[in-house]
Amino acid sequence: VLQGYAAEMDNPLMAHLISPELQNKKDILFGNMEEIYHFHNRIFLRELENYVEYPELVGRCFLDQMEDFQIYEKYCQNKPRSESLWRQFSDSVFFQECQRKLDHKLSLDSYLLKPVQRITKYQLLLKEMLKYSKNCEGAEDLQEALTSILGILKAVNDSMHQIAITGYDGNLNELGKLLMQGSFSVWTDHKKGHSKVKDLARFKPMQRHLFLHEKAVLFCKKREESGEGYEKAPSYSYKHSLNMAAVGITENVKGDAKKFEIWYNAREEVYIIQAPTPEVKATWVNEIRKVLT
Repeated sequence: VLQGYAAEMDNPLMAHLISPELQNKKDILFGNMEEIYHFHNRIFLRELENYVEYPELVGRCFLDQMEDFQIYEKYCQNKPRSESLWRQFSDSVFFQECQRKLDHKLSLDSYLLKPVQRITKYQLLLKEMLKYSKNCEGAEDLQEALTSILGILKAVNDSMHQIAITGYDGNLNELGKLLMQGSFSVWTDHKKGHSKVKDLARFKPMQRHLFLHEKAVLFCKKREESGEGYEKAPSYSYKHSLNMAAVGITENVKGDAKKFEIWYNAREEVYIIQAPTPEVKATWVNEIRKVLT
């Protein structure tokens, strides 16, 4: 893909086949695939080859390179831009010519999906290895490698949602790390304001998608998904946020194991939040507690 497509975009002999709108868009289309390729080719593959005789110790190899695996996050974040560019130009003569020369049965988009599939496959491979490596040297490393890869997958998934937030004025990066994101039913109860509003609010919950950052929690409204395939990412319109410095939490709301409360400015605003399951509630409560302490 890097030689037969990406490099060809810079080939003067192919220039006449590339439409002007596609020129200079190489980085959008291929993201940091080259970086991923070099990491595997120069570093990771060589490391793996050291363990050919000792496959049960391969967990160490993942742990040593774990930081490098974050290059996949960058690739996945760029993927929606790459997809929409591909959809505009998928029938371009340039791509057809490259595909013909390479004698590929599949078109470029199938290959652009490979890194996304690869990062999700590592956890399956590690799970399989763990299954057959109980009680042997290296099992702990394998388990730790699996946990780390699952952490990277969660970060990739969270960041895919985060880039779909619209209407937020500030810079999301200034809110610190994104810790959790998910959909909830939310009831509000504000001291200020009309008592009628209060009564209405009691009964009908709003559906909100929450993003918990180190410095703030964002409430967004999920918009319906559009597009197809990978592009079927929903988008989230920003409604309001609470600064974590002024937030308090009540872990149990009577009558429902799935509910907890987030309150603001000494209970001036109270948000009753219902998670889909008690387990989801527990992980959120724990994360919020960590931030607050």
